[in-house]
Amino acid sequence: MNHETASISRATSVSRASRRSSVSRSQSLIKKNTSPQDLRPSDLLIERFVAWKAIVKQLIAYFEGIADIENNTAKELTKLGAVIQVPFRAGNQFLGEGGLQDIYYAIREKTRSIADQHANLGRTVDGSIVQHLQKLRTEIKAHIKNIQNDTGKLATSVAKERELSARYVGDLATNVSIFKNSPMNITAKMDPFVANQAVLRQLSKQVHEENLLQKSIIIIQQSSAHFEESLIRSIQSAWATYDEWLSRSSVTVQGVWRGLADQMNGLEADKEWLSFAARTDHLLDPETPLRSPDVITYPAKEDSSVMAVHMGLLERKQRFTRSFKESYYVLTPAGFLHEYENSDALGGKGPLFSLFLPMCTLGPPSTSTSKAHKFHIEGRKDGTGTTKMGASMRRSLSLSGGSAHAWSFRSKSHEEMMEWWNDIRMLCARYLVASEAMDRGGPIEAAVRSVGYETEEEETDEGSSVEDDEEDEGLYDDAREIHEERVAEPPSYGHEETMQGYGVSTSFLSRSIL
Repeated sequence: MNHETASISRATSVSRASRRSSVSRSQSLIKKNTSPQDLRPSDLLIERFVAWKAIVKQLIAYFEGIADIENNTAKELTKLGAVIQVPFRAGNQFLGEGGLQDIYYAIREKTRSIADQHANLGRTVDGSIVQHLQKLRTEIKAHIKNIQNDTGKLATSVAKERELSARYVGDLATNVSIFKNSPMNITAKMDPFVANQAVLRQLSKQVHEENLLQKSIIIIQQSSAHFEESLIRSIQSAWATYDEWLSRSSVTVQGVWRGLADQMNGLEADKEWLSFAARTDHLLDPETPLRSPDVITYPAKEDSSVMAVHMGLLERKQRFTRSFKESYYVLTPAGFLHEYENSDALGGKGPLFSLFLPMCTLGPPSTSTSKAHKFHIEGRKDGTGTTKMGASMRRSLSLSGGSAHAWSFRSKSHEEMMEWWNDIRMLCARYLVASEAMDRGGPIEAAVRSVGYETEEEETDEGSSVEDDEEDEGLYDDAREIHEERVAEPPSYGHEETMQGYGVSTSFLSRSIL
C-alpha cells in the first residue's frame, strides 16, 4: 500500500513538473518537451557551441580586416610608386645611367613589388584563412543542429511516455478509490490489478525512452569534446598559416627595402655634380676674381665737379641746444658744405645738412691765440644759406626782409680750422678777414673785469652757450680792417649772375667795426 502511494505521489509530481516545463514554441524541442533537470547537459552543450560560433565569427571579422588592410596598403603603395616620374624631364641635368636616375627607377619598381607582396598576402588571408574559418563556423552550426535533432526526438518521445504514464497512474488511483468506496460498481477494466499492470508496462516503456535519451546525451557530450578539439586545432592551423605567409612576405619586403637602401647609399655624393660640371660650359671658374665698383668706368667719373674739395670732421653749434655736435663734412666744387653722420654714410643716405656757400658770407676765423678755433658762415640779404634737401636744394632763407642766420663751426686745431676756412673762402660770395687782435688794457678793461666779465684768455674751450655767443660776436668786434673782396668767377661754378652786384652789407660792416 505504501509502495502504491509512493508511486502515485512520484507520478503526480512528474506530471506537474512536466506541465511546468512546457514553454513557448520558439524554444528548442529539448526545453519544450522535457524537464530542466533531465536535459540540462544538452542545453549547456548547445549554449557552449553557440558561444563558439560567436567567437569564430569574431575571428573571421578580424582576418577580413587584415585582408582589407593589406589590400589598401597595396593600392596606396601603387599610387605612391606612380609619384616617381622617370626618366627625368630635366633634360641633360642628370646622368642617364649609373646615377640618381637609376635609383629612382629602382624606387618605382621596388615600390610596386612591395605593393604586390601586400596584395598577395591580402588575397591569401581572404581566400584561405577567412574561407577556412567560415567553413568552421558552418560546422559549428551543423553540430548544434545535430544536438537539437538527436536529443529533440528522444525528448519528444520521453515527454509523451511521461504524459501517458501520468494518465495511467491517475486512472489507477481512480480505480482504487472506486474499489474502496463502491466495490460492487467496479468493472473488469477498472480492476486495480489490471490498471496497475498497465501502469507497470507504461513505466517500463518510459524508462526505456529515458535511458535512450541519457545515452544520446552522453554520446553528444563525447562527440562535442572531440569536436571542440578539432575547433581549436583548426583555429591554430589558420593562425599558423597566417603567420607563415606574413613572415614570408615580411622577409621579402624587408629584403626589397634593404636592397633599395644599399643602392641609395652606394651612390657617390659628388658623382652627379662632377658629371654635370663636365658637360656644361656655363659654370664659373672658382678662381674668378670678384668685381669691384672701383674699376667700373662711366661718364663723368673723373670730372672735377664730382671730386670733394675738402673732407673731415667739424663741430657745428646746434640751433636750439646751443651745444656743439661733431659730424663729418664734405665741401664740394658745386659750392655745398654737406654734413653727414659719419664717413661711412658717404655711400649711403644723403646729407643731413647742406649750405650753399655762393649765397653765404664767411666770417673771419678765430685767431691763433684763441682757445676755441671757430669760424662763422652767415646768410644775409646779399647771400643766403640753405639747410633743406628737397626738390630744390636752394630753398633757403628769405632774401627780403628775413632776419639773417649764422652757423658756427669749430675745429680741434687752428691749422685744421684754417684749412677749412681757406677752402670755404674760395666758394663763398664774401669773406671777412680780421687783423691781429689789439691788446685791450687799461682802466676800461679793468672796469669791465671788475663787474664779473671774463677775458678771452679766461674762457674755457667748452664754455656755456652765452659765452660762445659773446666770443662769436667778438670775432666781428675785433675786426679792425675789413677787406672787401668779391669772387667774380668762383672756380668751376656757373654763379656769375648771382655773384654780380654783391657788396659788403652796411649793417654787417657797422656791426663788425663797432
